[in-house]
Amino acid sequence: MVSTATSRFIRMSPQKARLVVDLIRGKNVNEALMTLKFTNKPKSTHQIEKVVRSAVANATQKNENLDVDKLFVETCFINEGPRLKRIRPAPMGRAYRYQRRTSHITIQLGERQ
Repeated sequence: MVSTATSRFIRMSPQKARLVVDLIRGKNVNEALMTLKFTNKPKSTHQIEKVVRSAVANATQKNENLDVDKLFVETCFINEGPRLKRIRPAPMGRAYRYQRRTSHITIQLGERQ
């Protein structure tokens, strides 16, 4: 593990974001960024791309002699954050509850030999 980046309390469903993260696991950083660019899930890909770029910046900050082309996505996962409980008006004076889910995105980069 060369570097880690985490983004917390992102307003998106973890289930939907995991679909995108599964596409980049184990790929080189450049290949992962290109995959994210052309994946048709704009909200998820934008946030995950920010975290990947942050992990690359953290890696280069630790070691300036590091070759960025050798970095790859070693582990990446999305945990569920706290849920925001909301109420929607319903017929006959009732109220329906729904939940707005949040996510914690973690990406760890490694270096290929």
